[in-house]
Amino acid sequence: MKKMKSVYLLAVLALMLVVSTACGNKNGDNKAASAGDKSSSSSESMVISGSSAMQPLVAASAEEFKKQNPKADIQVQAGGSGTGLSQVSQGAVKIGNSDVFAEEKEGIAADQLVDHKIAVVGMSAAVNPEVGLKDISKENLIKVFTGKVKNWKEIGGKDQKVALINRPDSSGTRATFVKYALDGNKPVEGAATEDSSNTVQKLIKETPGAIGYLAFSYFKENSGITPLSINGVAPKAENVIDGKFPIWAYEHSYTKGEPKGLEKEFLDYMMSDAIQGELIPSQGYIAVSKMKVERDAKGKITKK
Repeated sequence: MKKMKSVYLLAVLALMLVVSTACGNKNGDNKAASAGDKSSSSSESMVISGSSAMQPLVAASAEEFKKQNPKADIQVQAGGSGTGLSQVSQGAVKIGNSDVFAEEKEGIAADQLVDHKIAVVGMSAAVNPEVGLKDISKENLIKVFTGKVKNWKEIGGKDQKVALINRPDSSGTRATFVKYALDGNKPVEGAATEDSSNTVQKLIKETPGAIGYLAFSYFKENSGITPLSINGVAPKAENVIDGKFPIWAYEHSYTKGEPKGLEKEFLDYMMSDAIQGELIPSQGYIAVSKMKVERDAKGKITKK
């Protein structure tokens, strides 16, 4: 009888061990599955749209980010600052890039957006090299864009008809240029209007007598266009930093609410030393930390 009890007890213990092992493996499998299901936010996808002046910087940053995070899918589109602000407000994109403060755009609920100042962009007028000018007074610049000067020979250039190239109302580059270069005077109607800064550059290069306006980042050595100094002040980063050159704007990346997931990771990356200290200056932009002056949404400039 004792022997049978011992056998029975051993059988029960063996059964309990099997059940315990099976349960342990099941729990372990569940934990492993759970850990496998939890993916990094850098494996998400995200669309960014807006400012075409900012597009080269954001696109280059996205490429560098994806080298470190190959599963991340980031699409960078242009369309103008107004488009970026509208789309991020509607939730159509995760990040909306803008050359202007959201408060400056009508129909945008700025209080729902969070502003991330990524860089500063300088802008100036640029002409076809055959125009024969490298410097222009602000007074004459306003006359050119308001149609009062119709031939370049009137202000010391070649005998060529002025061909204006403009940006649409949604463009932050246009808003910045009109506000700070033209003192609020609107360009004459009938000028060619292009959505993309890339197209503006191409048209200035190919069109005799052409003038348009672009971010410094488009003033490459081989761009085929001539950037204009304003009142003798060259369109260079150091002149923007010191507050000597007036045509500049913050490059804003707006999110709807506080960023999270991939959008937060990417914006944090945009503020890293690799981007702020290296890529931004190499792309023709200015790091915010370098500025000796700052500007508010109303355009008021103060020294830091």
